[in-house]
Amino acid sequence: MAPGPAVGRRPPALRLCGVAVAVKPAGVGPSTRGLSRPQELCAEPRFVAGGATRTDICQGALGDCWLLAAIASLTLNEEILARVVPKDQSFQDNYAGIFHFQFWQYGEWVDVVVDDRLPTKNGELLFVHSAEGSEFWSALLEKAYAKLNGSYESLSGGTTTEGFEDFTGGIAEWYELQKAPPNLFKIIQKALQKGSLLGCSIDITSAAETEAVTSQKLVKGHAYSVTGAEEVNFRGSMQKLIRIRNPWGEVEWTGKWNDNCPNWNGVDPVVREQLTRRHEDGEFWMAFNDFLRHYSRLEICNLTPDTLASDRYKKWSLMKLDGNWRRGATAGGCRNYPNTFWMNPQYLIKLEEEDEDPDDPEKGCTFLIGLIQKHRRKQRKMGEDMHTIGFAIYEASKAFSGQTNVHLSKNFFLTNKAREKSNTFINLREVLNRFKLPAGEYIIVPSTFEPDKNGDFCLRVFSEKNADSKYVTAEISEDDIEPSFKKLFGQLAGSVSIFCFVLLVAEVSQDIKSDGFSIETCKIMVDLLDNDGSGKLGLKEFHTLWTKIQKYQKIYREIDVDRSGTMNSYEMRRALEAAGFKLNCQLHQVIVARFADEELIIDFDNFVRCLIRLETLFKMFRKLDTEKTGEIELNLVTVS
Repeated sequence: MAPGPAVGRRPPALRLCGVAVAVKPAGVGPSTRGLSRPQELCAEPRFVAGGATRTDICQGALGDCWLLAAIASLTLNEEILARVVPKDQSFQDNYAGIFHFQFWQYGEWVDVVVDDRLPTKNGELLFVHSAEGSEFWSALLEKAYAKLNGSYESLSGGTTTEGFEDFTGGIAEWYELQKAPPNLFKIIQKALQKGSLLGCSIDITSAAETEAVTSQKLVKGHAYSVTGAEEVNFRGSMQKLIRIRNPWGEVEWTGKWNDNCPNWNGVDPVVREQLTRRHEDGEFWMAFNDFLRHYSRLEICNLTPDTLASDRYKKWSLMKLDGNWRRGATAGGCRNYPNTFWMNPQYLIKLEEEDEDPDDPEKGCTFLIGLIQKHRRKQRKMGEDMHTIGFAIYEASKAFSGQTNVHLSKNFFLTNKAREKSNTFINLREVLNRFKLPAGEYIIVPSTFEPDKNGDFCLRVFSEKNADSKYVTAEISEDDIEPSFKKLFGQLAGSVSIFCFVLLVAEVSQDIKSDGFSIETCKIMVDLLDNDGSGKLGLKEFHTLWTKIQKYQKIYREIDVDRSGTMNSYEMRRALEAAGFKLNCQLHQVIVARFADEELIIDFDNFVRCLIRLETLFKMFRKLDTEKTGEIELNLVTVS
């Protein structure tokens, strides 16, 4: 199946601001009838036999051909394949019934271990399988990816670029070649210089056309890779040529600029020898105009610096920013909702250096923005699916230049247009676009289409030259707080006392084991923000505290990997670091002794109490450290 958007199910609805159409995920094929080990399915199973190739990847009953297309493209790069599918695994040497794979997930590589029991029906593999039936790496890879995402069912429907990114850690973009931008050839050249993976394909209109060969020996519905892009002087005029590789090897383009085309006689012999020297069978040149005419789609997976081991590539500069949308606090919706849009997370990026491209008359800084929503596939079994997401980019006012503690207000967005924005709001895992802007400071505002949608996200910025980023913190006034939150506050009698938090715990800790906040915890929460000493919190103070509790809840859930609803003392250390507290071993011992029970378990109440106390202590320290030396001197006073 050719790579492309939403392969495996109906394309998701595109949602522009002001227009929205819901799309529900497709169902899954037949249910499994049993689990079988490879030894029960064939006499001599092999993990990999004769190298991993695209013929090892045949689709089964699951609608995940988007994933299989990405796996097929992965087989074209042995170095990257070896990271996802580690070598030295087999059914013979040191066989233990388990295999492991590695996937990129939102900024880190995750090792996933699975046993080799695979879903079968009537003695045959139900899902992905190899053509000859004795090779099992692809079936086990699919199982590991399903485990990572919660279930096989969660893999139904997706985009090939999603698979590209989880196999490489890169950021993937795609172009419909019938609507190719005028600078696409230059984009391809730069991508090759940066070691990116490039794939192309020809769409099919029916199943009968799958892998059909055209009159000029191009294969429909088949994944090709792009390996070169050059301009040559042909009889006094410059010709753009592109080099394509067919992984089958023997089927090559027979049109202009093929290996035996007389056009090569009109090219300088030195250049001709350099370009036509055969590296491997199946690789051929064609005119770029023919490429645009015959192929349907181009995909570029831009790799991160850590993925590229070679120094010969010009590497991207990468910024990764994590954030979340929370109902009533940071989930403001798109620009259609001016009263709440400003509440979304805001990230300042500083583009410091222009591109080094003397042939490009348009000066500026090229960068890619990818907004990924996290863990949404796992939540399908809870009745949820992808949010509809997008982003906008605003030019930072000169009045804010160089500042970090600035959060653009509602009035700013009412009086300023976005400088750039994502092409669409769409219910896919990621929305991605390429931009070119003058050097300067810009604010990125990621959002869901509608307000009050809870979710976590990862925002990545790939820039050609160095750039810098900061999270912009919020400074709010009561006029800026959304009406729904004011209504909640009004229901609590206009001001919040320490006893009201017991009523709120059901809203705050839905899937966390908790009997409610204790009176002691409520007191220290109020003490942290009660500026007038009344023992109560006003609207603005309550909004700040509510945001803090939701932040603590997010950390608690993420660190609680076994989903026990509680946290052990080892997880507690990671949670404190995630909250921004770097403490020495002695302090961690004190915290465990004070906040853990006899079984070294820390519940949500004690977790919040600990963080609030730490915030209070750090706040007090900063106030006393007037010289910003990192040290304070305290006198011990005794009272008789």
